[in-house]
Amino acid sequence: MTKAMFCIALLVFVCLLGACSTPEPAVYQKITAEEAKARMEEGGAYILLDVRTDEEFKEGRIDGALLIPDYEIQSRAKAELPNKNALLLVYCRSGRRSALAAQELIDMGYTNVYDFGGIIDWPYDTVSD
Repeated sequence: MTKAMFCIALLVFVCLLGACSTPEPAVYQKITAEEAKARMEEGGAYILLDVRTDEEFKEGRIDGALLIPDYEIQSRAKAELPNKNALLLVYCRSGRRSALAAQELIDMGYTNVYDFGGIIDWPYDTVSD
């Protein structure tokens, strides 16, 4: 009986030890517009994040996008993107701001961030106001 108890205790200890391990930090990931579109069409949950200005957003955007300008990521992400493990697909106009915003989100602890560059390279439909 004591041997069985020892084995159970050892198994519990190993499981707890594994649960305490530190996960790998997220890294910046660049994907193509086509890869982003494929992820959007997979049917899983995602957040499409536009990091341009309000004026640019109104002129034309990818349908369903959430606008948080790159200069407001620090102040708005915690409230508007509460799930740090959510799939975030980030874009801007040309790719510069989306790269910086994606890295900033990663630095804030977001783990599933993909930058697909600029809307100027988006070969699919867009909407405008």
